[in-house]
Amino acid sequence: MSRITVDVQGLREFQRGLREIDKNLPKTLRLALNEAANLLIDQTRPLIPRRSGAAAASLKPRSTQRTVRIAVGGKRAPYYPWLDFGGTTGRGGGARRPFYKEGRYLYPTLRKNRDEFTKIMEKAIVAVAKDAGIEVD
Repeated sequence: MSRITVDVQGLREFQRGLREIDKNLPKTLRLALNEAANLLIDQTRPLIPRRSGAAAASLKPRSTQRTVRIAVGGKRAPYYPWLDFGGTTGRGGGARRPFYKEGRYLYPTLRKNRDEFTKIMEKAIVAVAKDAGIEVD
């Protein structure tokens, strides 16, 4: 599985600074990064094939204070990676799907909307800074 990285210069230092102001402020940073994850989830869900809708519903934001993460699959849709990336599954590899290293849904959506995703991350970080009383220019 490939990774796409959007690097924010100084995010670690920003997080430390927030913690020095108030130990609860870095938690708001995680929530702000979840907003960026939600944008990606909202744009990816309509692309996922549906029978029950469990695979599309399995996309959940799971950001940390420094990383935007999206959890997929889980107990209700353990087949999600197969849907997105392909391969074989089932007894004896009975269900086959062409393998796409870059995936079909999540990563292509991020690549397509990277600029919008980055802007939302910037706005979220600026909003956290302003709420903390930090002057932003």
